[in-house]
Amino acid sequence: MDTMTLTKVAAGLFGAWLILLMGKFAAEEIYHSGLHGEASYVIEVADAGGAEVEDAVPFEEVLASADAASGAKVFKKCSSCHKVEQGANATGPYLYAVVGRNVDAAEGFKYSGALEKVADVWSPENLNSFLTNPKGFAPGTSMGFKGLKKVEDRANVIAYLQSIAN
Repeated sequence: MDTMTLTKVAAGLFGAWLILLMGKFAAEEIYHSGLHGEASYVIEVADAGGAEVEDAVPFEEVLASADAASGAKVFKKCSSCHKVEQGANATGPYLYAVVGRNVDAAEGFKYSGALEKVADVWSPENLNSFLTNPKGFAPGTSMGFKGLKKVEDRANVIAYLQSIAN
């Protein structure tokens, strides 16, 4: 096999790869451009009751009855990225005295900028919203955690975070 044959094979492979990438790019542009128009008809359906209904109990009441010891157990999910010692940043910022602290106040941690747009202070209510769905609360956040679905778990974690600062 000579150099010319090798060059032709390489050019064929790279050309095919380039055409594939250009086709992918064009397909994404067409799909996201809105050229496909509106739906021609909409089928109305009755609510099947599949959505979860939030409890009518206010979060403040759930937080008042929260257990910090249970929160420490739930916090183990968070401990792979967050530490509770002051100044001990890991993948995420340290959470010592986080309740009541400014959202971007962990010394030495570089924030993504998404949190500063939605909240100023980590109040229990802001923590509750963030822990429910981090990406929903602060779109663009670099936190990859899916969230805590149970309100009791969120309240217990917040009670635990409040207890370690005292």
